[in-house]
Amino acid sequence: MKKLVGQVTPEEKNEIQTLFERRNGLNELAKILTADNTDLYEKLVKDMGETGSKFQNWWDTMAKKYQWESAKNGNWEINFETCEIFLVTPEN
Repeated sequence: MKKLVGQVTPEEKNEIQTLFERRNGLNELAKILTADNTDLYEKLVKDMGETGSKFQNWWDTMAKKYQWESAKNGNWEINFETCEIFLVTPEN
């Protein structure tokens, strides 16, 4: 189930969109990079960790700021075109 629970500003949307795209790019790079190139591999792992933390912090900060509804086993999702935030929960 998907329920509209809020909206963010275009600036806030831009922040999470940048992190989202970076995280996806790093995940794709991780699929093709081997541990043979130790320096690059270590940099990738570090960057993935930092980006993941920033991504989660954004959601935590916005949820607190806007007091979004939450649910057990649910997660929030953003529509990048409208800046709307949805609570997504599993169908029963």
